[in-house]
Amino acid sequence: MGKLKVGILISGRGSNMAALVDAARDPAFPAEVCCVLANRPDAKGLDFARERGIPAVLVDHKAYASKAEFEAAVTGALLAHGVDFVCLAGFMRIVSPAFIERWHNRLINIHPSLLPSYKGLHTHERALADGVKLTGCTVHFVRDEMDVGPIVAQAAVPVLTGDTPDSLAARILTAEHRLYPLAVRLIAEGKATVRGEIVDVAHDAVDETGRLFSAG
Repeated sequence: MGKLKVGILISGRGSNMAALVDAARDPAFPAEVCCVLANRPDAKGLDFARERGIPAVLVDHKAYASKAEFEAAVTGALLAHGVDFVCLAGFMRIVSPAFIERWHNRLINIHPSLLPSYKGLHTHERALADGVKLTGCTVHFVRDEMDVGPIVAQAAVPVLTGDTPDSLAARILTAEHRLYPLAVRLIAEGKATVRGEIVDVAHDAVDETGRLFSAG
């Protein structure tokens, strides 16, 4: 069985994209990054991809009269590069139900909280305001509702006394860079599969996933 052919969508520097690209440089990693696509011409992540010999594709959303036309161009570019699985990595556009359906169960995202808690924006500020002792990040399959979908993997990060939104965000980002490649690998190896609206994780992958719960 060949490697999973991944396309990564970004809007900026794409640090999670970089983590996926770096993981995929290992010949044993079961996924290949076929292209990095950005919707903004100033996205620094495109330079990162080019420097590593990965096709860097610009599909500027401002060049299209409608979201449907823009998303059709995105899908066309992904297919042209042989992509069969899509990772959102700081892609600052809300994708339409039609796009989600087109890539059903082949489209994942990473969110900086332990979903279903703290959907949306300002996750770190809200976690600190609520006084929670654990927060973290989640990789999930994308559904029509924002930050909802079958959960692939999560990493918990402790909230420390004196944390600010920035300090907490930095520690969570470190966990994201470990979690996203793990989630992609589990999917590519068939160890994380969607059953209805739940992801079943193979027993031999549970211990490895669980080790991320001490990320800090």
